[in-house]
Amino acid sequence: MSQLKDYRLLCFDVYGTLIDWESGILSALQPLLSKSTTVFPNAHLLTLYDSLESAQQCKTPGMPYSQLLATIHPTLASQLGLPPPSPEESSAFGNSVGSWPAFPDTVDALRRLGKHYKLVVLSNVDRESFARSNEGSLQSVPFDLVITAQDVGSYKPDLRNFEYMIDKVKITFDIPQTAILQTAQSQFHDHQPAKKMGVKSVWIERPGATMGNRGKTEFDWRFDTLGEMADALEKELEQ
Repeated sequence: MSQLKDYRLLCFDVYGTLIDWESGILSALQPLLSKSTTVFPNAHLLTLYDSLESAQQCKTPGMPYSQLLATIHPTLASQLGLPPPSPEESSAFGNSVGSWPAFPDTVDALRRLGKHYKLVVLSNVDRESFARSNEGSLQSVPFDLVITAQDVGSYKPDLRNFEYMIDKVKITFDIPQTAILQTAQSQFHDHQPAKKMGVKSVWIERPGATMGNRGKTEFDWRFDTLGEMADALEKELEQ
C-alpha cells in the first residue's frame, strides 16, 4: 500500500475543501432571506442551491462562476417563495464568492503540505473570484498552478477538467498522474471523476457538510480536516 509521502502533487478543490462555502453561501443569502418571516433549514437551502448550481453548470458550462451564481439567485428566490431580487442583489450574491471564509485549519495545513508537495488548484470558480479568495481568507498561500472552470470551459465533474489538469501538470512539472493526489471534500465533483481518471484521492470529509457528497463514495485516504492530513504526512516523513 502506498503512503501519502510517495506522491508529489496535491490537486485541490477549493470551495468546500479549503474554503467553507456552505457558511459563505448561507451568509450571502441573508439579504434575500431577510425579506421573509419563514425560517428555512440550512440543509434545505444548501440542497436547493446545490441542485440549481449543478443544473446551471450543465446548461452554461462556459459561464463564469460569479455570473452563474447571479443567474440562479432569482430562481432560488422563486423556489423559496420569496420576492424577486433586484439585479444588484443578484450581482452581489455572485460577487460574494471571494469573501467566503477559509476553514480554520486550511492555511496552516497548506503551508505544511507545501513543504513536500506541489500545490495545484482545480476549481469550479472563475479566476477573479479565486484571486480574491487567495488574497483574502487564504492569506496569499502560494499555489504552484491555478486552474479554474473558466480556463477549461467546463465544470467538474466533467472529465475534461481532469484531463486538462493532468496534461498541464505533466507539461509544467513533468509529474505523471500516478504521482497526483486529488484532495477534496466533494464526492460528486472530485472523487468520482478522479476515480474514473485513475487518479488517487484524499477525501477531506468536513463532517456535517451538506453539498457534494452524493452517489458512490470513492477515496484512497480519508481525513476530517486538511490539518489531519498534514499531521499524517508529517508522521510518515518522521518514520
